[in-house]
Amino acid sequence: MTTWQAPGAGFYPGQQGPYPYPQQNPGYPPPQEGYPYPQQNPGYPPPYSGGNPPGPGFIPPPGAPPYGEAPPISSGFGVPPGQSGMYGSGYGEDPLQDEIKGFEFNDKTIRNGFIRKVYSILMCQLLITLGMITWFLYHQPTQLWVRRHTELFWVAFAITIVLIICMACCTNVRRKAPMNFIFLFLFTFAEAFLLATASSTYHSEEVMLAVGITAAICLGLTLFAFQTKIDFTGLHSVLFVAVLVLLIFGIIAMIWPGKIMTLVYASLGALIFSFYLIYDTQMMIGGKHKYSVSPEEYIFAALSLYLDVVNIFIYILTIIGASRD
Repeated sequence: MTTWQAPGAGFYPGQQGPYPYPQQNPGYPPPQEGYPYPQQNPGYPPPYSGGNPPGPGFIPPPGAPPYGEAPPISSGFGVPPGQSGMYGSGYGEDPLQDEIKGFEFNDKTIRNGFIRKVYSILMCQLLITLGMITWFLYHQPTQLWVRRHTELFWVAFAITIVLIICMACCTNVRRKAPMNFIFLFLFTFAEAFLLATASSTYHSEEVMLAVGITAAICLGLTLFAFQTKIDFTGLHSVLFVAVLVLLIFGIIAMIWPGKIMTLVYASLGALIFSFYLIYDTQMMIGGKHKYSVSPEEYIFAALSLYLDVVNIFIYILTIIGASRD
């Protein structure tokens, strides 16, 4: 590097080389005690002040301030005053808090996308199910054909059991696309066939009444799960015990059948799966709740909500059928 003496005012004696900051000059005297930055020293001559430009052939290095401006004082975090950092933090703010805010914003964005994906899949499942129920109810030849081939009901039942075990126990099955969508919609078609076959044994007005009641209940419970401050995600043990009691009660109802027994059993089942719908909805929402579902488990979340809606529909249809029997 060539040694040169810059002419004109604003350059201190002994300056050597194109140093944009005085601290970089080996001949620059150290700042007085009590001034962490040389610019704060009242006797410090500002660089590039005055009207004379640097000598000919001088090329400021990258990042050097323009001619006539003093170098900015650092905020201590590498962010000059009035500028923004990585997460938009201004001078004087805590960068750790800004990093936390940025992480929370990214997590919220991911969670909102996850919720939209889950409800999109759920709507497709419910439309397939409702379409098949309507077909079996109002198309008489199909209804009669299904009643003559009862073995199809048990085949569909076995398919649903196998598919739900695969999706619940095998992580790769429910996470790896497109296999997860294939398994989910095969399960949806099999479950829709079961519901349509069962609904064909009822009157069409009873089935449509059950559909309307189920839709109203599910909409109200979903809004409640989104708005309430009560955390239901910690009640998984209680809900498991309730399902176990419901299973034992169902076995007893099969041994001693009766109208009152059926009404009590169906009412208890609708109540338990209503709580399950709130639980699974809050698991999907995440955020301030104790437990949450990973955004990678959108198939599992959609499957859980679909099963809750299906069970509520079955028990309400059972109540309507038993009360009108």
